[in-house]
Amino acid sequence: MARRLPSTPPNLPGFSYLHVLGSGGFADVFLYEQNMPRRQVAVKVMLSELVDSHVRQMFQAEANLMAQLSSHPSILTVFEASVAADGRPYLVMEYCSAGLSQRYRREAIPVSEVLRVGIKIASAVETAHRAGVLHRDIKPSNILVTAYGHPVLSDFGIASTVGQNDSADSVGLSIPWSAPEVLLDETSGTIASEVWSLGATVYSLLAGRSPFEVAGHDNTSAELISRIQKAKPAPTGRSDVPARLEHVLAKAMSKRPDARPASALEFIRELQGVEVELGLPQTPIEVAVDDWVSATEVDPHDRTRITAVSSVSAGPPRRRRRGQTGPQPQIAGQTVAGTIVREGGGEQSEQPAASAGRGVRALAWSLVALAVVVIGLGATALIVLVGDDADESIPTVSAISGTVEGGTVLFSWQDPGLAQGDTYQVRANDEEPSTQRATQFQVNAQGAQRVCLTVTVNRDGKAGPSSSPKCVDVEDEPLP
Repeated sequence: MARRLPSTPPNLPGFSYLHVLGSGGFADVFLYEQNMPRRQVAVKVMLSELVDSHVRQMFQAEANLMAQLSSHPSILTVFEASVAADGRPYLVMEYCSAGLSQRYRREAIPVSEVLRVGIKIASAVETAHRAGVLHRDIKPSNILVTAYGHPVLSDFGIASTVGQNDSADSVGLSIPWSAPEVLLDETSGTIASEVWSLGATVYSLLAGRSPFEVAGHDNTSAELISRIQKAKPAPTGRSDVPARLEHVLAKAMSKRPDARPASALEFIRELQGVEVELGLPQTPIEVAVDDWVSATEVDPHDRTRITAVSSVSAGPPRRRRRGQTGPQPQIAGQTVAGTIVREGGGEQSEQPAASAGRGVRALAWSLVALAVVVIGLGATALIVLVGDDADESIPTVSAISGTVEGGTVLFSWQDPGLAQGDTYQVRANDEEPSTQRATQFQVNAQGAQRVCLTVTVNRDGKAGPSSSPKCVDVEDEPLP
C-alpha cells in the first residue's frame, strides 16, 4: 500500500523548519531549529483531518501528562505543546537522531544491552502506570536513543487518544507487539497487555524479528494476528540467550493475562534476575523516589534498585533447579555493581555493599580511636562528641516479606523511618552481614532448604534492635 505524503510543516514562531523526519497514521514529525535557546528539536504535528474540538481537549490533556512524565530519564523529553496558526496541535520534543527500529534487524544486539534497555524502558512504563497512563504502543520503533546513548520511550498516549476507533490496517505496524486480548478487541489496553508488549519488544531486540514472524512464510497482518492468538513464541534462536531469559519472555507473552508478571516492576525484577545469573552489573530501577519512600528521604540511589544478592550455603550442593543453565553467582553479602543515570546522561558507578560495609567498620574504629583521644582531652570535649541525638531511639524493622522467584528469595520491608546517615545491616542465615540503604535484599538460595533474614538499623555506629527473623522455605523442583 502506498504511503501518504507528509503534510505541510506549520509556520511556528521562534522555530526554523529543516526537513521531514517521519510520518505516521496520526501525525507527521519534522526537524526544526529552535532560535532561543538554539537547538534542534523534533516537532510532532497532528494531521488536520483528525483535529476537532474533542481531539484538541484530549491532546491538551495528553500533552500535560506527557510533559509531567518526560522528567523520567527514559521517557522522551517534551519542551513545549501548543496549537499552530493553522489549527494543528503540535509537540516540541527532544531530538534523538538514533533509534532501535532498524538496528535490531541489522545486527545481534548484545544480551547485556538488551537487558539494560528492557529494564530502563519498563521503568518508564511502570512510572506511567503509577500516573494512570497507558502507552498502548510499546514497540522497538518507539524506543529512541539520546545523544548520550540513553534509551527513551516516545509517543506516550497520543496515538491511543486519537485512534481508538481505527481499523487494524491503520495500526498494522503495531500488531506484532499487541497482546491477544487487544487484537480481539476485548480491551483497548491494560497493565497486563503492556507487560505483553514489553516482553514482545525485548524478544524482538534479541531475535531480530517480532515474536510471531516466521522466516519464509506469510507474515501479513492477518497471519500475525492468528499466530498471536493461537501459538506460542518460538525461542529467540540465539545461543547466548540463557534459558531463564527465554522463560521470562515466554511468561510475559502468555495468552492468559493473569499468568504474566503482575506489573512492569515485576517484569523488571525478572530481567534483573537474569542479569544476576549472567554475572552482569545490575541495571537500576528508575522509579520515582516518592513511590518508594517518604519525600523527606534524600538518598534515592539505593531506593530504586534491588541492592544485594547473597548466596546461602547449607550443606552439600543439591540438584539443579529447572531453568538453571549454569552455576549461580556466589556473592556473599555483596551489592551487585550498577550505575545510576543522572540528568544529562552521565553515569555514576555504585560501589559494592561489601565495600560499604568495610567503610562502616573503618568509620567505627576511627570513632573509637577518636573517643580515646577525646577522653584524654577532658570531659568538655567528650560532651561535644556525644551531641544532642545520642539518646534518640533507633527504629526497628518489622513485617519483612519474602517470596521465592526462580531460585532466589526476594525479601522486602517497609522503611521504619531512617534518618540521614542511617543504614540497614542485613544478615541472611549465618552469612556475614551486608550494609545497605535499600529496603530489598535478594538471596541466592541454591542448596538451601530454608532461608532466614534479620534486619537491623545502624545509627551513628550503634545498632538498634534486630527485626524478628523472617524465614522462607525453599522447595526444590525436580529436573525434567
